[in-house]
Amino acid sequence: MKIHNPFRTALLATLGVGLGLLLIGSIQNLQTILLYVGTALFLSLGLDPIVGWLERQKLPRWAAVLLTIVAVLAVFAGIITMIVPIIVQQIGQLVTTIQDLADKGTFDDPVGAIQDWLRAVFPALNVDEVWGYIEDWYASLDVGAIGSEVGGSLIAIIGAIIGGFAGAFIVLILTIYFTASTPNLKRAMYQLVPASKRARFIDLGEQITDSVGYYVIGQVTLGLINGVLSAIFLSIIGAPFPAVLAVIAFFFSLIPLVGTLTGSIIIVLTCLIPGLGSPTTALIAAIYYLIYMQIEAYVISPRIMGRAVSVPGAVVVIAALAGGSLLGLLGALVAIPVAASILIIYRQVVIPRQNER
Repeated sequence: MKIHNPFRTALLATLGVGLGLLLIGSIQNLQTILLYVGTALFLSLGLDPIVGWLERQKLPRWAAVLLTIVAVLAVFAGIITMIVPIIVQQIGQLVTTIQDLADKGTFDDPVGAIQDWLRAVFPALNVDEVWGYIEDWYASLDVGAIGSEVGGSLIAIIGAIIGGFAGAFIVLILTIYFTASTPNLKRAMYQLVPASKRARFIDLGEQITDSVGYYVIGQVTLGLINGVLSAIFLSIIGAPFPAVLAVIAFFFSLIPLVGTLTGSIIIVLTCLIPGLGSPTTALIAAIYYLIYMQIEAYVISPRIMGRAVSVPGAVVVIAALAGGSLLGLLGALVAIPVAASILIIYRQVVIPRQNER
């Protein structure tokens, strides 16, 4: 009977725990870099189907990658060139509108103006009672502490914007590199699998990467459709700052399942702001987005996302919540294709193995 040395066992256990803690700490310290790498991989997989299509048109790999990257950059540059001046112009209009409202004395009695607006929009609401609750809540606040927090938040927001631009540049460079070297990266990963199981692993890997790629393309397409239609419709009904609201509609549409609904609510509430919109405009916008969400869910989305793996709605919600809690908005976006990949493995590996027993 072999007797283990207690000291050696305890030492190995301590070293194992220490190594685990060191690994966790390293991951936490490198989470920003890992986030950049993950984002770049996610985007490169989204561009890979386009590159593959160009290769099938007899273009060499380097030319297909170059053409894809140049086309994507040109599209985004064109969008920014068209949208930024409009947004700047509409922000100027917003400042002018606020100044006009101030000159007319709208802000001389802001409490009375808000109460009159509430009575006009919600006639069944007991405004005096609700306002009493608001005054009691405001009296309980520490205004000085809130002001300090707001000032600190503004500084943090400015720093986050600067860091965001730097991070976007890093992600762009990594995306170009990963897009150009995707076949080599896949080949290197496939070589790690034993030869007896390599063919099956390659098949699953190609299915997963194709599904992620089609998902990225489909989600961006849905966002573009919602943004363009929103810009046209909001301009027709005279909504305030339609270009800005269309950009909001585009970015929120990138969030699966709940993004379009959230963006629509923000747009409708913006149309309710006194002096900028009107209850009629907000009602028309609400009806439009209710109809659009039904068309998107039952007509547009199934056609566009048909080549991506189908993920049940409950799994989408759980994955988006988990990804958002871990990595914020990007985590919510990436979580859906990750869940789709797990479903592919579950359906094509786990279930067949269980059926063979």
